[in-house]
Amino acid sequence: MMKIGFDNEKYLKIQSEHIKERIAQFGDKLYLEFGGKLFDDYHASRVLPGFQPDSKLRMLMQLKDDAEIIIVISAVDIETNKIRGDLGITYDEDVLRLHDVFTSRGLFCPSVVITHYNGQASAKAYRERLERLGIHVYYHYTIEGYPNNVNLIDSEDGFGRNDYVQTTRPLVVVTAPGPGSGKMAVCLSQLYQENRRGVKAGYAKFETFPIWSIPLKHPVNVAYEAATADLNDVNMIDPFHLEAYGKTAINYNRDIEIFPVLNAIFEGIYGENPYKSPTDMGVNMAGFCISDDAACCEASHAEIIRRYFTALCNVVDGKTTENEVNKISLLMKMSKIVPEDRRVVGAARERKELTGVTSSAIELQDGTIITAKTSSLLGPSAALLLNATKHLAGIDHSVELIPQEMIEPIQKMKVSMLHGKNPRLHTDEVLVALSMLSLHDENCSKALACLPLLDGCQVHTTAMLSEVDHKIFKKLGIGLTCDPVRKKK
Repeated sequence: MMKIGFDNEKYLKIQSEHIKERIAQFGDKLYLEFGGKLFDDYHASRVLPGFQPDSKLRMLMQLKDDAEIIIVISAVDIETNKIRGDLGITYDEDVLRLHDVFTSRGLFCPSVVITHYNGQASAKAYRERLERLGIHVYYHYTIEGYPNNVNLIDSEDGFGRNDYVQTTRPLVVVTAPGPGSGKMAVCLSQLYQENRRGVKAGYAKFETFPIWSIPLKHPVNVAYEAATADLNDVNMIDPFHLEAYGKTAINYNRDIEIFPVLNAIFEGIYGENPYKSPTDMGVNMAGFCISDDAACCEASHAEIIRRYFTALCNVVDGKTTENEVNKISLLMKMSKIVPEDRRVVGAARERKELTGVTSSAIELQDGTIITAKTSSLLGPSAALLLNATKHLAGIDHSVELIPQEMIEPIQKMKVSMLHGKNPRLHTDEVLVALSMLSLHDENCSKALACLPLLDGCQVHTTAMLSEVDHKIFKKLGIGLTCDPVRKKK
């Protein structure tokens, strides 16, 4: 069973209390920049076992009577149809998805800000689309020399040129589909605009990683570096915090590098900066909710290895460069871990050595390892799901859950009518067949009932899988890694 290492209920309680304290510190209004994912934060749930993917959203629900949400999107991302990699949808579509999720939970989300606006036709069309849905839309313009040209930024031709976002509640959460959208600039622009109107407003940042209150080389923080290897983020000791308080706190290079600029902007708006360090700006309390440090270390090591395999496969697909792989390799050496520390890696490769074909392995919650191989009827992932559910249901391995005479017509249809090149059944096709047979076959019904037991299990395959298989494993809650080998057609 997965070891729990994070007290989620404690987190919800102390995090919401800390944000309330920060609101009170500034008086009228707090602009809270939400870094990372406001919900579906699966990275956090992997490295902090016990952290629920929607914890930040649940925490915000405790403040919903005082909060409203602004969603930020860059006009550049609209123009280029930027894709959110984990969901496979464009940023502009994700804004609508986020808006729907927030409003369905009873959260007040009236506004969208389009940043980096320079008259792009696609941004204008997008604004019209949102306004037809009853969403208020504002433009924030590109400021030449941002963020270093402080004199221009803190002027009528800088922040003063932006649309003023009308807000009505004391907590304004600023979020976005992904990085580089301009969340911080929106917060700072609003501080400038509020100050001109005599409103006392403050700024804070809520970003889960790196966790400032645990050591620099703690595996949880190292896993964050692995997760952002493509951005080349580096965790660092906050020198401003050390100088101001004589205490060690962890932040990352981009926040530390930009702090002198932020300090100048704050001084331009208020006359002084309420914060002595970038760590001061944060409100994250996750580090105080780790209940089993060893469990979090183990989970974080597994996440670093997972990121390593993902980067290797992305190189093969042309989605990244060797630099990302090399950085994660260094992090693994520093952490004294190797790919084979993920038990399913060795098991899948050993099965391939024995059979000579693409193979797979799954580690169940009790530590049992089940393997499978490619056959003329089934791909390695589909075969693995059948083998695992048979084991969990206590069905003898020799039992054929899906008869060959049922598989062959499906294969014929895939090749002859749909002009596919791979006749073997994928995971989704096997699950549909299993569902149909479960109406009249007790074994199939038992196997199907065991699918929820796969949540949290780990899988490795000796070749890269199709997008369909990736999605099925994700929906089942299974952690997947693959060797960077393309399947032969």
